[in-house]
Amino acid sequence: MLTKRRLLVFVSDLIMIAAALCSAFLLRFDFIIPSAQAELFWQCLMVVLIVKPLVFLVTGFYNSLWRYASVQDAVEILKGVTISSVLAVSALFFLRQFTPVPRSIFVLDFILLFTLLAASRLIWRLLRETYIVGRSCEGPQTIIVGAGEAGSLLLKDIRRQPHAAYNVCGFVDDDLEKKGMKLHGIPVLGTTKQLKSLIIAYEIEDVIIAMPSANGKTIRDIIDSCKNANVTFKTLPGISDLIDGSLTISQIKNVEIEDLLGREPVQLDRELICNYLTDKRVLVTGAGGSIGSEVCRQVVQFSPAKLILLDQSETALYEIEKELVANFSNVRIMPLIADVQDREKIMAAFEELTPEVVFHAAAYKHVPMMEYNPAQAVLNNVFGSKNIADAAHTFKSRNMVMISTDKAVNPTNVMGATKRAAEIYIQALSRASTTKFTTVRFGNVLGSNGSVIPLFKEQIAKGGPLTVTDKRIIRYFMTIPEATQLVLQAGSMGRGSEILLLDMGEPVRIVDLAEELIRLSGLTPYEDIEIVFTGLRPGEKLFEELLIDGEGILPTSHDKIKVLESVDIDLEWVRNELDSLYTAARTNCIKDMIDIIKRLVPEYRPAYSFNGDAPPTFQRVRPDLFPRTSRVVQIRK
Repeated sequence: MLTKRRLLVFVSDLIMIAAALCSAFLLRFDFIIPSAQAELFWQCLMVVLIVKPLVFLVTGFYNSLWRYASVQDAVEILKGVTISSVLAVSALFFLRQFTPVPRSIFVLDFILLFTLLAASRLIWRLLRETYIVGRSCEGPQTIIVGAGEAGSLLLKDIRRQPHAAYNVCGFVDDDLEKKGMKLHGIPVLGTTKQLKSLIIAYEIEDVIIAMPSANGKTIRDIIDSCKNANVTFKTLPGISDLIDGSLTISQIKNVEIEDLLGREPVQLDRELICNYLTDKRVLVTGAGGSIGSEVCRQVVQFSPAKLILLDQSETALYEIEKELVANFSNVRIMPLIADVQDREKIMAAFEELTPEVVFHAAAYKHVPMMEYNPAQAVLNNVFGSKNIADAAHTFKSRNMVMISTDKAVNPTNVMGATKRAAEIYIQALSRASTTKFTTVRFGNVLGSNGSVIPLFKEQIAKGGPLTVTDKRIIRYFMTIPEATQLVLQAGSMGRGSEILLLDMGEPVRIVDLAEELIRLSGLTPYEDIEIVFTGLRPGEKLFEELLIDGEGILPTSHDKIKVLESVDIDLEWVRNELDSLYTAARTNCIKDMIDIIKRLVPEYRPAYSFNGDAPPTFQRVRPDLFPRTSRVVQIRK
C-alpha cells in the first residue's frame, strides 16, 4: 500500500539514483563532464531512473522500517542495488551497442548508490536512538550486568521504545578486556565484584542481569551485591529462550529460584532428534501434566506429522491443545481423552492412530499420596505403563520412551517401587520386540505440579511458615525444559532395553531452596518468614540415589546422558508375577500386593514399619495391613 512515508522514501531514492550517477560521471571526468559525453550522461540517467526504481518496487524495497534498520537491511539494499545495476547496464549496452560506456562509471555508480541508500536508512535510526530516545529517557538509572550478546540485544531493544523503561548508564562484565570500552556508546564500568560500589557511585536504581548462561554462584553473588546496595534486580530468560536471537523488554523478569541453580544450557543434537520425530506420528501420554505438556512443546518444534495428546484430565488436555494449536497451526494436533489403565481403549487408540514414537509421561508421582493409595499406584504406574508398552509392541511403534524417576532406585516407597517394576517389564519386553524401548531416569523437576517450589511460593504468599520435612534432606533438581530436552535427546539415542540416566548435577538441600526463595521475595528467613521442620513423610528418604547395586554406568555421545548396562530379565516370569500383582491390586489385597512387589523389586525396602499403631491415615486406608494394636511407631530413615 502506497503511503505518504513510502512515497517520500521513493522520491528521495530517485534523487539519490540521479545523484549517484551524476557523481560517477563527475569523478570519471575530473568533475567536468565533456560536451561530447553529455548525450551519454542523459541516456544513462534516463535508463537508471526507469530501471532501478522499478527493480526496487518489485523486490519489496519499501517494506522495511527505518527505525529498525540493521545489518540485514544493508544486505537487502546490496541485493537490490546489484540487481538493478546489472539490469541497467544490460539495457545501456543494448541501446548503445556500437558506443560502449566507460566501465568505471558503472563501478562508481554502484558504490555511490549503495552508500547513499544504506546511509539514508541507517541515519534515521542513529538520530532517533542517540538524540530522540536516548536523550528523552525518563526511566530509572540502570546498569546491565553482562556486556555480551544478550546485553547488546537488550540495550538495542530499550532504545527502540518510544518511552524507554530504563536509562542505561553503564555495563558490568567480568571480562577484564572489556573494562573501559563502550558497547553501543555505553561504557563498561567494571566487573561484578565492583558492582556494589558502582551502584552507589552512579546512583543506580535498577540492575538487569543479562547473563543467560551464568552459573548459580555467579547469579547469587550479583544478587547479594544488589541487596547490599538496596536496589531492585531483574534477569533475562535462559539461553534456550534466546536461541532465535530475539529479545524484548517484556522478557525481563524477576529472578527465580531456577536462575540461582544456574544449570548449564542443554546442547541438543537437533539433527539426530529430527531423524526420529520430523514427519512422524508422535503420541505423548500424560500430555496435560507438567512434564508431558513440556514434552509436547518440545516435540512440536520438530514438525511431527501428527501429535497425539493423551490424558485422562479434560481440563489439562484442553489447555495444552489450545496452546499448541495457537502457536503451531501447521502441525496436526489431536487431543485424546483416555486413561492408560483402560487397556481396551489404549489398544483401540494405537490400532487407529498407529503412533510411530511414544513418550510415556503419565504416572502417579506423589510419594505420600501413593503410600496411602498403593493399589492405585500399582494399577496406574505398573499396568498403565504395561498397557502402553504392549500397545507399542503390538502395533509396531518404532520408539517408546518411558519417563522414570530416581525414586525407582533402591525404593523405600510404593511410588518408586511401582516405577521400578515398570522399568523391569519394559526391559524384559524390549528383548522380544521390534520396538526400541528406552527408559529415561531423572530426579526432581523444578516447578512441576505438586513440587516443592510452588508449595513454598504459596506458603510465602500466606505469610509462612515454610514446611520442610528434615533439615538434612537433599534432592537432585533440574528445570522442566532441561529435563524434557534431554528426554528427547535420550529417545533419539536409545537402541532398545537401556535405562538412560540424566546428569542431575549437584544435589541441593531443600532448606537452602526455602531460604533462597524467601530472600528472593524480599524477606528474611527465620525473621519475616519461619521455616519449620515436620519430619519425613511416609516413604521419603533423606537423599535419592541414581544407581541400583550391580548396575554399570557407561558414557554416551552426549555428556549429560549416561547409559546403564541392561540386565537380562525373563519376560515370562515377569508376566506371571504381574498377573498375580494385578489380581491383588484389583481386589485391594495390599499385603499380597506388597509381597509381590518385593519379589519383582528385591531392593524395595519400605522406609517405615509399625510395631504398634500406624498413623491414623494408614489405619483408615489400610486396615488389613496396619491393625490398631499398640502405640509404638518406628520410622527408618
